Amino acid sequence: MINADKVLQWKDDIEASVDLYNEWFIDFAPQAYRDMRISTTEAVASSLEKLENLKEITPEKLFRNPESIAILRMCTVPPLARDRLMGLGHLNKSFLSAVEATGSYPPKMSEAAIYSNLQAISEVFGKLIDKDIFPWMGTDKAPTEKELFRASSIVADRLCGAMANPIIRNAQEQRQLALIENFLSGRGYKKATDRHISVETMQRGTFSFRLNVKANIRESSGGTVNIPVDVVIKSKKLPQNSVPVFIECKSAGDFTNTNKRRKEEAVKAAQLRNTFGKEGKLYLFLCGYFDSGYLGYEAAEGIDWVWEHRIDDLELLGI
Repeated sequence: MINADKVLQWKDDIEASVDLYNEWFIDFAPQAYRDMRISTTEAVASSLEKLENLKEITPEKLFRNPESIAILRMCTVPPLARDRLMGLGHLNKSFLSAVEATGSYPPKMSEAAIYSNLQAISEVFGKLIDKDIFPWMGTDKAPTEKELFRASSIVADRLCGAMANPIIRNAQEQRQLALIENFLSGRGYKKATDRHISVETMQRGTFSFRLNVKANIRESSGGTVNIPVDVVIKSKKLPQNSVPVFIECKSAGDFTNTNKRRKEEAVKAAQLRNTFGKEGKLYLFLCGYFDSGYLGYEAAEGIDWVWEHRIDDLELLGI
């Protein structure tokens, strides 16, 4: 074991991990948020233009611009959560989730059903659009450039406020992957570039990010499932037929949310064991707020980890 059995060291590691996350957050998180705000403001302005500055929100316009629906939810008073819009419009349960997740309409839904949902959405928006943000609504006047910029900025602030945690989480994940890539590249490993790479075709001395791994759902079952793994490394120190190293990058900005996904990690670890035997181990790459309760749960599930503040421990994985 690398760290899972070093219980007496957990307290010091937790404190060092929290300090590292806090230093990163203060130095880099504001810039990540600002960058997202700029791009979001541009996206809002583009949607307003496509919808003719909201002068008339129709099913036809929404049909041509499905990506605008999530933006419009932040144009109302009060801003609408997805479930609230779903309830107000009596929408098909999966319709709104599918549209906002993919930017397109459910392929199996008829055009008539799509337009029925869009009609309901346009009626809700027509009643709740925030006229303090869009003062040209209900008038014959066209908005000025200053009014459009102000409106786009306000809506972008609302969107980024709703997405603040995902924005920070994504920036942190990108940083963790970059650290691992630098670590591996410095030891002669090459990043796999083949889009169709798989565990079976990976070559020794290569690694891949966010690889879908075909795994057995249960040890005795023939059923399989594709599970995404953040980092897959084929050790150059082991034979070609050896099982790769599987790593999940994890970061957390507080202690309260770390337990929400630990069951998912336990399931993923079990599926890797079902597929690759005892060598199919899942490791975590941790930075941030992970308390002893979280660590104890993972250790009990047979999951070990490497702390970001001690990244050289990756060498103990046979890399």
